[in-house]
Amino acid sequence: MITLIKGGLVLNPATGLCGVNDVLIVDEIVKEIAPQITAQAHRVIDASGKYVMPGFIDLHEHLREPGFEYKETIESGAMAAAAGGFTTICAMPNTKPVIDSRAMVEYLNLKAEKVSLINIVPVGAVTVGQEGKTLSDIWGMAEAGALALSEDGKSVMDPLVYKEGMRQAAKKGLVVLAHCEDRGLLAGGVLNAGKKADELKMPGITNSVEDVIAARDILLAKETGAKLHLCHCSTADSVELVRFGKKIGVQLSAEVCPHHFALSEEDIPGDNANYKMNPPLRSRTDVDALIAGLADGTMEVIATDHAPHSAVEKARSIKDAPFGIVGSETAFAISFTELVKKGYLTPMQLVEKMSWNPARILGIDKGDISEGHIADLVIADPEAKYCIDAEKFVSKGKNSPFHGKKVCGKILVTMVNGEIVHEV
Repeated sequence: MITLIKGGLVLNPATGLCGVNDVLIVDEIVKEIAPQITAQAHRVIDASGKYVMPGFIDLHEHLREPGFEYKETIESGAMAAAAGGFTTICAMPNTKPVIDSRAMVEYLNLKAEKVSLINIVPVGAVTVGQEGKTLSDIWGMAEAGALALSEDGKSVMDPLVYKEGMRQAAKKGLVVLAHCEDRGLLAGGVLNAGKKADELKMPGITNSVEDVIAARDILLAKETGAKLHLCHCSTADSVELVRFGKKIGVQLSAEVCPHHFALSEEDIPGDNANYKMNPPLRSRTDVDALIAGLADGTMEVIATDHAPHSAVEKARSIKDAPFGIVGSETAFAISFTELVKKGYLTPMQLVEKMSWNPARILGIDKGDISEGHIADLVIADPEAKYCIDAEKFVSKGKNSPFHGKKVCGKILVTMVNGEIVHEV
């Protein structure tokens, strides 16, 4: 199969290429990039006025299968990710049963091979059953293809157990994806401890719930030599802690989710559980710090924390509903609208945070569409304006606080291994 993409603005952070070019794809490989390519092709795509970018890589997705297929499946989650321009995603382990063994990683790989249109990277749990007591079969999971470990949804509260998990991760070259939450400080909180929680008479989650564990994990990573990535950072002090960790030589990176830089607690309209996520929407001061951290490169990744739930679950009060929102299909548009259109990031910097940096962190040969590389790429219209309609999401989950939001930037084509897996 030969595909020729004509006249798009090619943005490739891996090489610094930023210019109007044609892209020739032969089978699964990018064969040539040049200002003018004349070649016979089975398919010609006019990308004039559009961005041509390496496929996005999401370090943080909840596919829910096995065990919670009513919320999402590997197949539906992969399709939703493709609709959002993601060609590779990391599947978090908090399923039922938990992905905590070689057999469960092999199960995920086999299922993904059968039903997924995109690349799925298994993430293994740090402890058996995510119970925080006994380490999982880290070596077996690594040998089966897991590239990272995470206890996502909670932290490993026993520092001795976690330190040994980090040591083993370092030996196997696995990234530790850390959900930073001190459960002892959580105290039943459901919203940020601030004016909105007081107004709605809801228990609050203080910034220290995140910051205490972020500091602990950074220092444990320094001691063990582990490669640490802080997930869904939401506080101003988390940004400062990441700066500190890098300064003292920790192998450290961090992500921010679109909802945490696009919304604050002030945007919560009332008792609406589509605004309930963990960590919660913080203060405007925290939002400003997160944006500054993205702008200066401290925070290297934009990830979704895609967390689908059923409509019944999210129809409950914030006090009773589960934490989490969907994000795969809105990440690019929200990020482009809030960060690029407002002048905080250049388009190239945005692509770097959604593609090249995640690839480097995982240590995979992705996020680069230069000649000779696999054709995992995305075409987007930066000028397309529309309102987000959650009811039209490909994901089974419709739980988004961005329903009805006016945005700019639309994914038109997603290609994996040279084949189009999503097209508008």
